[in-house]
Formats: sequence, structure tokens, C-alpha cells
Amino acid sequence: INHMKTLLTAITVFILLIAQNLLAKTNISHAIAMHGEPKYDQNFISVEYVSNNAEKGGNIVRSAIGTYDTFNPFTLKGTSAAGIGLLYESLTVGSSDEAFTEYGLLAKSIEWPDDRSWVTFTLRDEAKWHDGKKITSDDVVWTFNTLMEKGHPFYKYYYGDVSEVIKITENKVKFEFSTNTNKELVLIVGQLPVLPKHYWENKNFEETTLDVPIGSGPYKVKSFDAGRSITYELDMDYWGFENNIVPIKVGKDNMGSIRYDYYKDRGVEREAFKSGEIDFFSENTSKEWATGYDIDAVTEGLIKKELIPHENPQGMQAFAFNTRKDIFADKRVRKALSFAFDFEWTNKNLFYGAYKRTDSFFENSELASSGLPSQAELAYLNPYIDQLPKEIFNEEYSNPKTDGSGFIRNELQEATKLLQEAGWKLRDGKLENSNGEPFEFEILLVSPAFERIVLPFIDNLEKLGINASLRTIDSSQYQKRIESFDFDMVVFTFSQSLSPGNEQRNFWSSGAADTNGSRNIIGIKNNVIDLLIENLINAKDREDLITISRALDRVLLWNYYVIPQWHISAYRVLYWDMFEQPKQKPKYSLGFDTWWVNQNKFNFINSQRSTN
Repeated sequence: INHMKTLLTAITVFILLIAQNLLAKTNISHAIAMHGEPKYDQNFISVEYVSNNAEKGGNIVRSAIGTYDTFNPFTLKGTSAAGIGLLYESLTVGSSDEAFTEYGLLAKSIEWPDDRSWVTFTLRDEAKWHDGKKITSDDVVWTFNTLMEKGHPFYKYYYGDVSEVIKITENKVKFEFSTNTNKELVLIVGQLPVLPKHYWENKNFEETTLDVPIGSGPYKVKSFDAGRSITYELDMDYWGFENNIVPIKVGKDNMGSIRYDYYKDRGVEREAFKSGEIDFFSENTSKEWATGYDIDAVTEGLIKKELIPHENPQGMQAFAFNTRKDIFADKRVRKALSFAFDFEWTNKNLFYGAYKRTDSFFENSELASSGLPSQAELAYLNPYIDQLPKEIFNEEYSNPKTDGSGFIRNELQEATKLLQEAGWKLRDGKLENSNGEPFEFEILLVSPAFERIVLPFIDNLEKLGINASLRTIDSSQYQKRIESFDFDMVVFTFSQSLSPGNEQRNFWSSGAADTNGSRNIIGIKNNVIDLLIENLINAKDREDLITISRALDRVLLWNYYVIPQWHISAYRVLYWDMFEQPKQKPKYSLGFDTWWVNQNKFNFINSQRSTN
């Protein structure tokens, strides 16, 4: 008996020690950072880039291009309405002055083990849907399962390592992972938009709909004219406003109502802004920024024209090849065509010198590669030295550079050599392959503003014997063709964050290449890139993340999947002088959600516009 008592005591102590050890390795917090500690502690009142003077109210008009046919932005089908994300909230939300930290939104606390093999969220008791029903863990579980089964393909790649979502209690939900090496999963599952189960469960989630949806955010749909406009109104009974219980939201969401009017193209939209029909406008054309606003409203200060610097990674805007097409399958061909794009002439003559050439898929950030690979990068690249372009190891990547005169004979000669090496021959001024088939392709655009940029590129291609045509289509057609990879070449932007991870699968992985709606529009199928993506997702710390990002950058660049274009590290914004902004700007966003309307200015501006 004494022996049994001793054994039971030992077992009990052992179990307690294990339990204590497990408990010691569990973290509970208001926020979680990818690496290091959150900037704002559990007692923070608000972020630094908001103002205590912000007021709520005022009715503003913004704009969008094209049309819309659905209020469901979570599926592949249809074009969702501008601003519809204002209705929806996630478990957590990031700050705009940290690389990657998530703070509780619908969730009041986050719990996870040191190995990040699972994460649990405890929902706020106050969190409610617009119809007054409480948000519960049932909503979270239903949302995740529905998005994985019926949502946009993005969710399957982003949350591919989530094995199960479990309801613990009405207020507590747990995400189990199939791996404990995907360190960012504990953060990105918090970004999951939570949808109301009771609203959606008897509807066809996969179909487009213009039924006004229910959300949990600070705005509701007030009215809409299908495909032409939509108005959101601030819900002063929004649960998050009560006693400022959500510090990450304090000082934000200040506009009393926001109406989005749709225009058929940017030119019409721009003129509508100038005439006072739109209150805020983001200018993306350097020519218009330089010459298009020599008007009385700007001169008199009624319209503010402001260049706001930021520290956002600029990603890669580029001519993107569809490598599924035979003519673009050879890397030498893709490299050859890069010599036909004269950025220096384009920047000088079309952009008023406003831009810098983009040299990285992680431009304007510490993630961008430069020079030759470091020893740390080589540790990731050397194992695949036989599978990678040899230039990665002994040359610094650089785009072709011209003198800006428009005469690019040397560059075209380089291109011709590469094309000949790839089996293309010039016959009677036309480039043909060994079967006598001509080198011809279509450049697909959605914005007429890009035509003046693409046409000189086409002229240079013609000198190589290549017949490139230009086609501009409306936004809905364009979206469908991009989603089904029905194009030869497009102008595309691959945006990046300060903490790249799971979304890189959707951009570059072999699996995404055959999935309609993925961001791998190029059709990349590269074993080394697949491996680097997984290494990136599993980076052990910030330094390792930077190293792997730079290595991945080099492999993408040296395979010439795109012809890089340009970037600017500032927001070009214009607005009628009715807004106020916090003195401190966020590093990584425009922060328009922190602006507010000055009612006196609003009344004055409206009186001036009505007079004119």
C-alpha cells in the first residue's frame, strides 16, 4: 500500500510538473508581434498617430472606377463594392507604425504557446453585429470553414496550415495548426474577417448579391444605386465606441458618411474632383500631378495638393509575362524583352522625372536585395546552385539602363542576341521561330492612362521584329481575364508587406500557378522558389526573415519573370480643404481613417463650390 501511495504521489507530482511547464510556456496578451514585443503595452489608450482633437461627423464623397455587382468581397465571383470592407472586422488588427504586430479587435485577448502550434482568441463580450446579436465563437468557426470551402482561393493558401478551428466556449475559439514551424500563423489567423453565421447560413455564399449585408464594423450601408454609387453611414451605436474599449480603434473612423461614386475612367473621375463632386482624390499619374492641377481652386487654397512620404515597401509594378504561353517560356526571351523598355526616356518625357526604377520585388524596404548575396543568403541559395541562374552568385542584378535619348540601338542588339540564342530568327523584318511562327502577343490593360506608356515599348519591340498589340478593356472583363490567366502580358502590381509570409505562396508557388484567381498570374513553377517560400514562412526571427526575403528576391529577379517599372515613396493626394489630420503620420499607411472633417471648413468649401 505504501508502495502504491509513493507511486501515485510521484505520478501526481510528475503530472503537476508537466502542467506547470505547459502553463509556463503559454502566453496571454492583448497583442502579439511577429518578432520581439508589441510597441503598445496592455494599458495603452491609443496609437501615436491619432489626434485627441478628432471629431466624428461630416459627409464626404470619394470615388471608384468601373462598376460593382456584389456586396460579398470574399469570393472569386463578381466585383465587390468600393468600401465594403468598412462593414467587417477581424479578430485582430495591425498598427501602422510597426512591421507586423496584431492587436485585439473582436478579440480582447490572445493566447498561444511558445512554439506557436496553436492560438486561442477570447472574444469581447461587447462585440455585436449590426442587428444587435452577439458575436460568438460559432461565427468564427463558421466563417473559417466557409471561406476555406467556398471563399476566394487566397484563403486556402493563406490558411493552408490551419488544421482545425474549435469552439471552446461561446466566447473562446481555438485554431489548431498542422505545423509548429509556420510562425506567422498565430498572427494571420487573427486577420480573418468574421462573418455573421445567422445571416449567411441560409444564403448561397458563392453567388453575387446586392442584399445589404450585416457586419460588425463602425459603418453600415445607408443606400446604394447598383453599380453606380454606394453610401456608408457611421453607426454611432457601434459597439467599439463604448468607453473606447478597443484602443487600436480610438481616434479612427471619423467620417459621418462616406459615399463612393463610380466613374467610367480616371479622366472623368479627375475632372469630377476638380469640379467639386469628389472631396478626396489620390493621383497616380505623374503627368497629371505635374501639370493637371493648374486651376484656381488649387491656387486659392481651396484644394490642397500634398505629397506625403511613407516607408511602405513598394513591391513590384511591372510588365508581367504569362509564362504559360510558349513564347514566354524561355528565360532568355523574357530577358531580351526587358531591353526594349526604355525607362529613362519614359521617366524624362512622360513622368517629369518623378519616379525611380524598381530594382526589387521588395522595393523601398530592408527586405530588398542589393549587391552580391551575403553569407547568410548563400546558406539558403548554395544548396540549389545547380538549379539557379549562375548570375545570382557573381553579378549584381540591374535593369538595363539607357541615356534617355530614345535611341537604344545597343540595347536592341543585346535583345537580338538573346532572341537568336533562344531560337528566334529575323526574316523579312519579322521575328519567327523554327516553325515559321511569328513572335506576336497582346498587352492587356485596364487603364487608358497606360496606353501612352506602352506604345513606345511596342515601337521598340517592333524594331526587334515582334508584333505586340495593345488592348484596353473594362475593369470587370479585366478581372475575369486575370483570374483565368487569359492574357499574354499585363501591367501588374505585386504588393508586399513589411513581414512577408504565407501570402507568398499565393504569389509565386507552383501550386498557385494552376489555381484560378491566385496572384501567381505569371505561372511560376520553380522548386527553389517553393522551398524559399516555406523557409520564409518559418523564419526564426526578423534577421532571418530579411535574409530569406533577399534570397527570394534574387531568384525572382534573375528569372526575368517581369520587366520592372517604377515607384515613388510617397502618397500623392489632393483634397478639398475640409479635412484635419493628426500631426504625427503613420509610417506604413496614409492613415485616412484618422482624418476628420472640420465642420467650419466644410461649410466654407461647400459655399465656395456652390458659388462656382
